[in-house]
Amino acid sequence: MNRKKALQAPYLFWSVMFILIPLCMIFYYGFTDKTGAFTLENIMAIATAEHAKALWLSMLLSLVSTVLCLVIAYPLAMILSSMNVSQNSFIVVIFILPMWMNFLLRTLAWQTLLEKTGVINNILSFLHLPALNIINTPPAIILGMVYNFLPFMVLPIYNALVKIDKNVINAAKDLGANQVQTFIRIILPLSIPGVISGITMVFVPALTTFVISTLLGGSKILLIGNVIEQEFTRAGNWYLGSGLSIVLMIFIIVNMVLSSVFDKDGEGAIL
Repeated sequence: MNRKKALQAPYLFWSVMFILIPLCMIFYYGFTDKTGAFTLENIMAIATAEHAKALWLSMLLSLVSTVLCLVIAYPLAMILSSMNVSQNSFIVVIFILPMWMNFLLRTLAWQTLLEKTGVINNILSFLHLPALNIINTPPAIILGMVYNFLPFMVLPIYNALVKIDKNVINAAKDLGANQVQTFIRIILPLSIPGVISGITMVFVPALTTFVISTLLGGSKILLIGNVIEQEFTRAGNWYLGSGLSIVLMIFIIVNMVLSSVFDKDGEGAIL
């Protein structure tokens, strides 16, 4: 028992130092003013026109990105599961290989590709085709989100699909169900935990991101993540930044609660 406690000590220390203490600081600054008095002004600041616009734009782009990831990921996960490949197989490793590269570098690569004098426009110009002017626009941000977060949608769905007993699918076909009926009544319901898990894993980072919107959206588009980041780094207003962070945290907690309701057994978890 003492040995187990000794092994747990580093993890407990890490959790306290880098999770609990930062969270306590956020809540302290979020609910106090510069004099240390209790206030709700930092929380209510989300209702201002600028902050509300950033929040709703973040939610819209995150929702669109999540839907696109789902539409792309589900067929891909079905293809991978039908090939009977394991998560440690070469195909899956190749698919998640971009995740091994630094997140910032991946986004910078898309900035280089999409900019007006970038690789894509140079190729289009060489082919005498119209230029692609989407840099510093919401579509560019959505593209960056989909590219960066797509693996987080594929893997939970794939994990849920490979857990489906093939005998159940074969039994449905033996009873006369065609491919569409088998998918709607058997495969899709059984894969819902993976879908819910994937939605959570994509929506949450997409909602909180500020790197993608900074590099691909420029200074023209501010998401709530950018607003919070600027309050901490540029304005030095930890009180307002913490208050907005708490509001954003509420949306994340609601999303995670809904995920736990639909995936009680954690069947969509990446194992």
